[in-house]
Amino acid sequence: MGRHDKTPHDKVDHKLEELGGKAKEAVGRATDDEELEAQGERDQAKSNLKQAGDKVKDAFRR
Repeated sequence: MGRHDKTPHDKVDHKLEELGGKAKEAVGRATDDEELEAQGERDQAKSNLKQAGDKVKDAFRR
């Protein structure tokens, strides 16, 4: 495996990052904390990009 190959563990980490972002966003919305809500949205976007990259790499491995 090269140093940029993703393991199943990395994919789990990316999904957990997305779920954490959703939680932050929900708490921020519930408490009127716009900064926390925005941070949750950023975390989700970052995680979604990582997951998209994982899918592209998986497609090229087949």
